[in-house]
Amino acid sequence: MNSRIDAWQLHGHTALVTGASKGIGYATAHELAGLGANLLLVARDEDYLEQVRVELADEYEGIEVYALGADLAEAEDRLAVFDWVADLGLPLSLLVNNAGGNMPKPALEYGGDDYRAIFELNLFAAFEMCRLAHPQLVQHANAAIVNVGSVSGVTHVRTGAPYGMSKAALHQLTRNLAAEWAVDGIRVNAVAPWYIRTQRTDSALADEDYLEEVLDRTPLRRIGEPEEVAAAIAFLCLPAASYITGQVLGVDGGFLSYGF
Repeated sequence: MNSRIDAWQLHGHTALVTGASKGIGYATAHELAGLGANLLLVARDEDYLEQVRVELADEYEGIEVYALGADLAEAEDRLAVFDWVADLGLPLSLLVNNAGGNMPKPALEYGGDDYRAIFELNLFAAFEMCRLAHPQLVQHANAAIVNVGSVSGVTHVRTGAPYGMSKAALHQLTRNLAAEWAVDGIRVNAVAPWYIRTQRTDSALADEDYLEEVLDRTPLRRIGEPEEVAAAIAFLCLPAASYITGQVLGVDGGFLSYGF
């Protein structure tokens, strides 16, 4: 096959996608499957995730799709994911750290357990998933990690201080691992979405006044779709992106570039 065509496909890759049952993770699973990657899907709701697995397996013939219910905020579950991966015997080459969560509130209203839980899922879980994946990723010639960050890790967007702190740290983790693991042939990048139309954002965007404020700060004047973030994630996984590492790509409709 033409080498340039190969550069825009993921045949022969196996991708582990966390938070894969809904929103950005679900869209990413579809995008990677469409490019030919086998899928290892992880999310907390095991029953719903199994429905997603069946749907993807039916839609994308010729790829393998497996699913495991796990809460990545729990260290034991993270270890269980990689025991599962080892048992499957599929050579892992791509990791998408999408699982995350938030409890938006004013800074003075957080309890210690609240903000520690945000960091555990958004940052420490991603760090550990990267470390646990490393022994497999290092064996593949075109390995890549993509972390799902946020514009809140770059600027204030009313999501609560701990969430923004955790995403800023995730962006820095991306840069550090990219520099450290380049010698191992592992590229590490991140995406930083602005408002994306998911179940998590539905309630906020249902407020018409708030929606208008969001659109006023978004040059493209619309809310992003999960598939648009998934496309950016997939690009960073592709061999075509082989000289890109350590980057945090805004998928934000121009929000981060907006001035006055």
